[in-house]
Amino acid sequence: MKDIFQVIKNVRLSEKASLLQETNNEVVLEVDPRANKLEIKQAVESLFDKSVVAVRTANYSGKTRRRRRADQGTSKSWKKAVVRLKDGEALDLI
Repeated sequence: MKDIFQVIKNVRLSEKASLLQETNNEVVLEVDPRANKLEIKQAVESLFDKSVVAVRTANYSGKTRRRRRADQGTSKSWKKAVVRLKDGEALDLI
């Protein structure tokens, strides 16, 4: 992964994500499954011009889904990154 625009895919907005942002100054992002913590840190620092203190990642496997028939498939597997920003810095997402 060299291109920083391919590392960050989406911002995860949920109750837990907004609580983390308010209390711990953390942002929850959906990232490329092949990206490591250093690449995620570099992408956030260069795209948003914020300094990153820590990055935590978690891999989620796709769930089994059925669509009105007997056959089934799976949704995509994805990777979540929780990025802690330096104190005093905030990322305005909304």
